[in-house]
Amino acid sequence: MRGPRKYRLGDLQLRILQVLWRHGPSTVAEVQAKLDGQPLAYTTVATMLRKMEDRGLVQHTQHLRRFVYRPLVTVEDVTRSIASDLVDRLFAGSIADAVSHLLDYRQVSRSELEQLERLIEQRKQRKS
Repeated sequence: MRGPRKYRLGDLQLRILQVLWRHGPSTVAEVQAKLDGQPLAYTTVATMLRKMEDRGLVQHTQHLRRFVYRPLVTVEDVTRSIASDLVDRLFAGSIADAVSHLLDYRQVSRSELEQLERLIEQRKQRKS
């Protein structure tokens, strides 16, 4: 049996998926208008959506002579895959090393630290 699917996404692919997750099914023009960052040509967005469809990331339907795209992957699936890949590749699978790195190099608020403590306590309770 195969494990969970791994998603290796480029920056633009992830940004397009984020638009579709936030705004729901969208045309190429709607995706183009809602993309964060540097504006991209319509043809660039259309080409990327076609490539993403070939990879099974999105699917289109036709409505009034326009293609409307929707995601075939969930935020949770992609987040899980990318986070697991990051921990495996950069930290040899060590969650502790990954968290330690983030705590050393990112600003962390007191409320975030308290939230992390609660999450750790909840996980300890589930493992008991």
